[in-house]
Amino acid sequence: MSEYEKSAFEQKLAIHTAPTLCGMKCANLFSVCHEETPISDCLKDFSRLAGKRQLKMKRLCECQGRTLLYVYHETLLRNWLEEKAVKTFLQQYGYPMESTLEKKLQILGKRISCDNFPHEIGVFLGYPLEDIQGFIQNEGKNCLLCGYWKVYCNPEQAKQTFQTYGRCRKFLCDKLNQGLNLYQALEFSKEEFLL
Repeated sequence: MSEYEKSAFEQKLAIHTAPTLCGMKCANLFSVCHEETPISDCLKDFSRLAGKRQLKMKRLCECQGRTLLYVYHETLLRNWLEEKAVKTFLQQYGYPMESTLEKKLQILGKRISCDNFPHEIGVFLGYPLEDIQGFIQNEGKNCLLCGYWKVYCNPEQAKQTFQTYGRCRKFLCDKLNQGLNLYQALEFSKEEFLL
């Protein structure tokens, strides 16, 4: 993989997954074009360089010349999916109550395609359960606020969360623009992301 390809991929990661990379969100999704990105090399580099921060990347689906990548913070995601209300919600969509994180991701991967996102995807992205349920009940309409997700409850809290996520993105993009690579930028403490 060329330096240009590495840099372009890291820039996409910073833009699309900054809250997860900074440890403020359990997961993000983004897609990359097969022609522009050597996916296997990117997955290996990410695993080697970000794994020590409990960050993982998984291919969820491939279609129409694109790969949908799921970036997650293993501990944050595991803790979120273990919450009783979340487990009960997922059980309604065919996820066994006591399945492992890996099994849940496997089920999600079978249910997702590039043009079809099952409703439970919001859980795997760490969206508030009330907002996921509001989205389902309202068929995606009538939200109170639209940002990183459609908000149906607690818009003020969501605004604060959106601002935090925006600060994470700005921080990482600024560090990349200063000449650091993504993995060097991630060495900064969480407090610095939030300044």
